[in-house]
Amino acid sequence: MKYILIIDDDIHIGNMLEEVLTNEGYGIYRAYSGTEALLLLSREKPDLILLDLMLPGLNGEDILPLITGIPVIVMSAKADVDNKVNLLLEGAADYVTKPFHTKELLARIAVQFRNQTASGSVSSLVFEDIVLHTDTHMAVSGTEQVKLTRTEAAILKLLMQNPSQVMTKSLLLDRISRDTPDCTESSLKMHVSNLRKKLRELNSRDYIESVWGIGFKMHENT
Repeated sequence: MKYILIIDDDIHIGNMLEEVLTNEGYGIYRAYSGTEALLLLSREKPDLILLDLMLPGLNGEDILPLITGIPVIVMSAKADVDNKVNLLLEGAADYVTKPFHTKELLARIAVQFRNQTASGSVSSLVFEDIVLHTDTHMAVSGTEQVKLTRTEAAILKLLMQNPSQVMTKSLLLDRISRDTPDCTESSLKMHVSNLRKKLRELNSRDYIESVWGIGFKMHENT
């Protein structure tokens, strides 16, 4: 499932978008201000962002340069060509002028996801019977799936990329620091514990083992 973050302080527009996008099979995050959006993005990584420019506090133009690695479609009543050009140059993937037809917006969203697939940005990792979708942070086993946080997904990704290697705590922190600057030495144990619990929900087995005094590795089902 693809997840879309709607950043818009207009509750009615946000509710309409959420209903339309949910009916299309997308998962939804909501934020009503620039500050709230940045806080959410520190914990989650949606696949696409719909960004209104007129927001309380930090506006859309303030937070756009702070968003990296996620396509952003700007939604604005500003129809000035120079304004559109500037926003595209500052990192927006696309721009729709309010009011817009939902069919047009859905088409623009589909184009962004098609471009992601074509560029190879959508990927997955496999360890035994578990699959990690690195683009959506979903861990899947058979018909069961569980949503991981940004930090949990980064930890699992690194362990799955090195399944037979014991990853020390310091190496884990160093490798995932670019994606998860909020993870510290004191919180790493908690993140791993939460990750283990979520993976156990898939089929009641442990996928990660602790190597006493050293770190963690994937647990092979022998």
